[in-house]
Amino acid sequence: MASEALPLKQYRRFESFREYELLFDGWVPRTEAVIRVFEHTLPPAWNSASRMDLLRQFLRVNPINRLLLILHEAGNLPRDLPRLVELQKDFGHAFKIRVTPKMAKHIYDPFVVFDASHYLHRFHYKHMRASEGIHDAEGAQELLDRHVELWEVSAPVVSVGGL
Repeated sequence: MASEALPLKQYRRFESFREYELLFDGWVPRTEAVIRVFEHTLPPAWNSASRMDLLRQFLRVNPINRLLLILHEAGNLPRDLPRLVELQKDFGHAFKIRVTPKMAKHIYDPFVVFDASHYLHRFHYKHMRASEGIHDAEGAQELLDRHVELWEVSAPVVSVGGL
C-alpha cells in the first residue's frame, strides 16, 4: 500500500505591500476553518468589495468557519472600513474583532494564520518585509500561540458603528 507524502514545507521572504494583499486574498478561499489576524490597523484593502466578497463567502461556506481579528487601533473601523463593519454585523457569531490593551501595544509584527499551517508574517507594521509559510505547522504554531495570548488579554471592540 502506497502512502501519501506530506506536502513540503515552504518558506519565502518578500517585500511588497501589494504582494502581501494579493497573497492574503489568495489564501482566503483555500482556508478550511479559521483565519486569525493580528494587525496594527487595517489598510484600505479591508474595505474593498472583492475582499469582503471573499470573506463573506468564507464565513458562509461552513458554519464552523471563524475570522478572528486582533487590532491595536480599531477606532477608525466605522469611518474608514464600513464594509468590514457590515460584514461583522452580518456574521457576528463567526467574525470577532478585539483590540489590544495598552500593555500589548509594543508588539509590532502583524501576521495572519490560515488554519494551522499557512501564514503571512510582516516583521514590522511600518515596513514591508514579510514572509509566507506554506505547510509550515511549526512556524504557524508560534504565531498561533501569540494570537491566543493576544486574544486572551484583548477586549471586544465596542463602537458607535455597532461593532
